[in-house]
Amino acid sequence: MRAILAIDQGTTNSKAVLVSKEGRVIARGSAAVGITYPQPGWVEQDPNRIYASVCEAVAACLSSTRGIVVEAVAISNQRESVTAWDAVSGRPLGPVLSWQCRRTASDCERLIAQGHVDRVQSMTGLPLDPMFPGSKFKWLLDRVPAGRSVRLGTIDSWLIHCLTGGEKHLCDASNASRSQLYDLKAQRWSNELGEIFEVDIRLLPEVLDSCSDFGTTRGLQGVPDGTPIRAAIGDSHAALFGHGAFKPGDGKVTFGTGSSVMTTLPRFVAPGSGITTTTAWRINGQPTFAFEGNILVSAASLPWMSNILGLPDVTALVDLAATAEPNAPAFVPAFVGLGAPYWDSDARALFSQINFSTTRAQMARSVTDSVAFQVHDVIHAMSVQSGEQLGNLFVDGGPSQNNFLMQTVANLIDHPVIQCKVPEASALGAAYLAGLAMGVWSDLSVIEGLERPVEVIQPAAVDRPALLKIWNDAVARSTLRPTPAKGE
Repeated sequence: MRAILAIDQGTTNSKAVLVSKEGRVIARGSAAVGITYPQPGWVEQDPNRIYASVCEAVAACLSSTRGIVVEAVAISNQRESVTAWDAVSGRPLGPVLSWQCRRTASDCERLIAQGHVDRVQSMTGLPLDPMFPGSKFKWLLDRVPAGRSVRLGTIDSWLIHCLTGGEKHLCDASNASRSQLYDLKAQRWSNELGEIFEVDIRLLPEVLDSCSDFGTTRGLQGVPDGTPIRAAIGDSHAALFGHGAFKPGDGKVTFGTGSSVMTTLPRFVAPGSGITTTTAWRINGQPTFAFEGNILVSAASLPWMSNILGLPDVTALVDLAATAEPNAPAFVPAFVGLGAPYWDSDARALFSQINFSTTRAQMARSVTDSVAFQVHDVIHAMSVQSGEQLGNLFVDGGPSQNNFLMQTVANLIDHPVIQCKVPEASALGAAYLAGLAMGVWSDLSVIEGLERPVEVIQPAAVDRPALLKIWNDAVARSTLRPTPAKGE
């Protein structure tokens, strides 16, 4: 039996799945990655550990089944996380700076003060925020020892480097489009952006289509050397592709540490306030564009609140939340500022409208509801800016399997939510792209027609205006600049 091996390298785990020609997951494996916080606002990972976790996940996946021939390898990866390595030895020259890392906030503020906001956003579709890699690349370069030959890359390019034994320095258009150094309309690295961020774009990988020839494997245990690597794509983009969300207006929400809300566009649309434009994928040289809203903290607030309330796990938190009515108090999870559609680095997490009658269940409910409120705000901003009607809305990621959480999302956006029952949406999307390159599936219509087990959650009637009033008041308080104390 022939199958595609899809690697899904995420923030906290690396996963590997085998996908059959019917589009079904037939084997799985995973391994933890590890993440460190050297000082407040700094978030980093070990590049070697990331690749080791991929190898462990692949080994676990392949050991769970027999008689499978790996036809091709596909990659989906955490985005906006970047690293640097020696072009000769292949050894890392610094940590992976996570997409969550805020260490370059002052550099972004300097660029904003210099008046680069509009130009950067018009060319890249992205705001000047430390979540995105432009300023991170410069931070890494500033710390490379003199005389070293350097390669810079996103996580897909680091994995391609490792999987090919250092032979290839490549990335795909979706990952490049999240780098802040890539001209979205021209679909190429930009010298102008390189000058703004003080990054030599010659150090960056060559950009290929999302399904293309990314070289062949060398030294990946369990996979014969010479196995073609035929797809690379950012994880959120891969999930959109995996759902078959090919029609303009179709979208998805990937729930995780943060959340990514993405809707397919009929053409390039310059982003407005709070929303980014991105290359969803590129096939045969033709990019498909999408709107995206990046929520910085989503499900990450759930285990935090579970610990505070002394509950055993997130399931217990959600069960407790389900016993409370959806009303005050409200919770804004701005632990590292607010992402889309606010993009306020100075916002701070808070509970609003607490009083002596507030219960543990209400506190729990305010935290779980914050996941849905943030999705509502992003989808509303997208609808206003694109003019497109929201089509099929798919949800994926671990929290998407909780019916209570997804019912709350459907209620607040007043739109059906299509719950994907296969948790590996990103891996499936990468596998479909590799299969497209290998001729396993002939075109997008065949991929769209593959069977996907889903459940549709219909919205229920709730007092949305009242709930949104409470939430909007809390967000306003979260983003309010502090008044200096007397004497300061």
